[in-house]
Amino acid sequence: MTGPTPRGATTTGPAAAGPAPLPSPRPHLGHALASEWTKMTSVRSTVWTLGSLVVIVVGIGLLVITQTDDRAFREIAYTSPALFGLLVGQIAVMVLGVLTITSEHATGLVRTTFTAAPERHRVLTAKYVVFSLTAFAAIAGSVGLVGTAAAIVHSGADAGSHGISEWFAALAGSLYVTLLGVLALAVGALVRHSAGAIAVMLGLVTLPPVIGAMLISWQATTSIGNTIISYNAPVAMMQLFGMQGGSEGGTPPSDLSHLLLILLVAGGAVAASYVTVGRRDV
Repeated sequence: MTGPTPRGATTTGPAAAGPAPLPSPRPHLGHALASEWTKMTSVRSTVWTLGSLVVIVVGIGLLVITQTDDRAFREIAYTSPALFGLLVGQIAVMVLGVLTITSEHATGLVRTTFTAAPERHRVLTAKYVVFSLTAFAAIAGSVGLVGTAAAIVHSGADAGSHGISEWFAALAGSLYVTLLGVLALAVGALVRHSAGAIAVMLGLVTLPPVIGAMLISWQATTSIGNTIISYNAPVAMMQLFGMQGGSEGGTPPSDLSHLLLILLVAGGAVAASYVTVGRRDV
């Protein structure tokens, strides 16, 4: 038999070796992306909001297609019927953008998130990337389905000629709505309250046409009113999807100017969200 090990002596061999430490890879953006994707796909709000978006855009678009003839598409693109549903469906995109971050503040999960991933900017970047790609895929897929249906149903000679440029325009319109959702996510990060952030986004989308219509009632503010009417979300979407847009008595702004404006506004809000999230307590 072996006696006890004398005091001060060291033990060697397999009995002295402890359990091997588990590998702990350095966290990176990929981990944050996987986490945010799991969050987005495991909650009901994503299914309901994106599902309602697809149903509204495709449903209303197909209804418009069945109620029009080939001659109606001489002046509009095959993807234009999707606009009617997207004018309503954009609300679902903005709501999802807000809930992507405010739902964690409402439940307190954001504390666990920032404890597990102290690098807040990485977490916020992952939210923007996952939301943007998911929303753009849902929007572009819905618009593409409506456009394909219109091209099949109204493919006669009376429909005129249609080129690939209108499909690229539809992608630009889908990008515009996606950027509205990104703006909503940024507002949610700044406000940290679902109802408040949704109210802000609804105001940003619905109030400019009303304010512009009021301003053109006075001669001194007519030019300002026309500018506001020309540069708002509904008019931008109409023009991007090949429908008439712009102010009365003036040249409608170009598609590029609409995209640059939403990029500027959304980019400023995103930059503010990075600064705020990095400095503010949860």
